[in-house]
Amino acid sequence: MRMRGVAVEKQIQLILLYIQGGSADIWKENMLEDLKVEVLEYEIAGEFLADLRKKFGREEEKTVKAAELKRLEQDRKTMKEFMQEFRRTAR
Repeated sequence: MRMRGVAVEKQIQLILLYIQGGSADIWKENMLEDLKVEVLEYEIAGEFLADLRKKFGREEEKTVKAAELKRLEQDRKTMKEFMQEFRRTAR
């Protein structure tokens, strides 16, 4: 994301608008409070994004996998085929 001429604080606020769910919501609220009192530990938005991925990257992966598992349907597959697909997705 390139936003020339936009302050780092504003860039981070825009990124935070897209964060939703679970423990990320609490972290988001803390970050917004830090921005209000101008306590910012990031010099560029890229550092913030890297930290965000480090903290919540695994949670996002888990959420995607859970959604995939919910979408699985047996349809015309045998139980053995369905179970193999389920296990592959669960991994």
